[in-house]
Amino acid sequence: MWTLQSTLQRHGLGPVAGVDEAGRGACAGPLVVAACVLRPGDARRLEGLTDSKLLGPALREEFYYRILRRAEDHAVVVIPPAEVDRRGVHIANIEGMRRAVAGLSNPPGYVLTDGFPVHGFGRPTLAVPKGDLTAACVAAASVLAKVTRDRLMVGLDAQYPEYGFAIHKGYNTPLHEEALAGHGPCPEHRFSFVNVAAAAGVGRPGGVVQNGFPDGDTEVGGEQS
Repeated sequence: MWTLQSTLQRHGLGPVAGVDEAGRGACAGPLVVAACVLRPGDARRLEGLTDSKLLGPALREEFYYRILRRAEDHAVVVIPPAEVDRRGVHIANIEGMRRAVAGLSNPPGYVLTDGFPVHGFGRPTLAVPKGDLTAACVAAASVLAKVTRDRLMVGLDAQYPEYGFAIHKGYNTPLHEEALAGHGPCPEHRFSFVNVAAAAGVGRPGGVVQNGFPDGDTEVGGEQS
């Protein structure tokens, strides 16, 4: 988990920032992107850190606070549904990663992303396959992004209780589909997604409709990235 980051640090390429997102596959709510720089010697203090999707809610919250206390630097970017619709999920995600890295207090020497390459950071970058499982700083970013987004979805649940956002976090579950069918979408839905567009009765908004589960995201009871 710490090998790649430690190797880059030893070669003078630090600080190393990890970047990850939450909410990419959701059809409602924001896309949240986080960047995180961990202290090289914190492996023992953050033992057990892994991909946020593999941590239960209570353990995610615990790691969230531990990461905030121990991180050398971090930044979180919230991209609203309207921007996701306008740009498309993938482009909005990439732009969010750039904003998150730019939002760090000190420019990192190296950036690690989860899975796919991203350009435009202005510094060396490496796409790490299953980065949230193999690079501690990416895993930390995944926790910051997911906990932030889950809290936002709980807040939206209070505003729109008929949709059950606190339960499924905006992902396409049977409960969510039933609510969409009964109430239609609210302003927090992503109208560029097929199921939302269908529920709104608007067909293909702007000529662009996205898959509710892009790039391998699947329904897992609201625990997706």
